Amino acid sequence: MSKYKNLLTILGFLLVVTGFLSMIVSVVGLKFSFLLFLESWGSLVGFVLKLFIIMAGFILTYLGQTNFSGK
Repeated sequence: MSKYKNLLTILGFLLVVTGFLSMIVSVVGLKFSFLLFLESWGSLVGFVLKLFIIMAGFILTYLGQTNFSGK
């Protein structure tokens, strides 16, 4: 687990940034092309899935920065 800490942190940070940016640009009326499949079930479901992306990013970032060995 310790050799993947940086990868988890970077992946979590990218998920958080992508989720926040997709929510901000959707207020303006734009959409990221690689996240269009989230909007196919409706705008509310897309919004909730973007929130899950942000929460997953925070969780991955937290797990990447946590010291599980206790040292």
